[in-house]
Amino acid sequence: MFIRSKAPLRLGLAGGGTDVAPYSDIYGGAILNATISMYAYATIEPKNNGKIILNSIDKNQKFEFNMSDKLEINDELDLLKGVYNRVVRDYVKKPLSFELSTFVDAPPGSGLGTSSTLVVAILGAFAQWIKLPLGDYDMARLAYEIERIDLKMAGGKQDQYAATFGGVNFMEFSKNNKVIVNPLRIQKKYLDELSHNLVLYYTETSRLSSKIIESQSQNVKSKNQTSIHAMHNLKNQSVMMKEALLKGELDKIGEILDFGWQNKKQMTTGITNSFIDEIYKTAIENGATGGKISGAGGGGFMIFYCPNNKRYKVINALKKFGGQAKRYDFVNSGLNTWII
Repeated sequence: MFIRSKAPLRLGLAGGGTDVAPYSDIYGGAILNATISMYAYATIEPKNNGKIILNSIDKNQKFEFNMSDKLEINDELDLLKGVYNRVVRDYVKKPLSFELSTFVDAPPGSGLGTSSTLVVAILGAFAQWIKLPLGDYDMARLAYEIERIDLKMAGGKQDQYAATFGGVNFMEFSKNNKVIVNPLRIQKKYLDELSHNLVLYYTETSRLSSKIIESQSQNVKSKNQTSIHAMHNLKNQSVMMKEALLKGELDKIGEILDFGWQNKKQMTTGITNSFIDEIYKTAIENGATGGKISGAGGGGFMIFYCPNNKRYKVINALKKFGGQAKRYDFVNSGLNTWII
């Protein structure tokens, strides 16, 4: 028997960073994101040999343990261990024997929410296997707690909810730690045009997002007004993006992205660098009307809005930087699990 799951990665279109504590706890945050046809996958094969095997196929890492109710967190496939430890602690109350295999369509540190999406996929597979009574909000919240509280990995709240719910969502993060996911009903022709015009470009670099996020959080704690004002503007940007998409005012997308990018760079150091700035400048010079780095910043994927047929000129101009444009589609489905 195989228990399988997959959860989609996401593009953060607006409001990025306002879902990170303490900003979201003090002021409330708002994010607009959309899931795409790139996924994190998990497969559980139950065993009866008293062993636990963890196999990260894309990382080429595989570890075997004797069956235990708690696996050591030691920087070796900690996301996989963290989900198992929490499931056993809160639900099963006894050790399990199995092989868990995972794969992600994008590398770590690429800015598409890979780590959180992988946690959701793994948790979904366990939930399918042992019949955990988890709704979508429960699943996303538990995934958040595993990553942010149990494993103490810095980051926000949006990725777990995007991976679980799927689709285009306007998410609100209130001061009492409540999350509301508002699915947006956007006409298909607008989404098709958006995916055509929005170039997803991988810089062939990655970054440790936790360092940037920790610095961003510290700026809020120390009441850095430049950083806080930038986050206020990013929260407003998510509302601007929501209205533009719902009304089909796609020509505004570029300038809204650029507005967000100029403010995002004010949140903390490390979000951009000379290499990223040169890529952005080249895209604009060749017809893009705006763009941003995906995720916390510092590397990974960038997106550029290229109206009409400008995408081809922009993609060609960016070839000199050694990266690659990635084809994708927007997807409406979130976490999906099944048994074979």
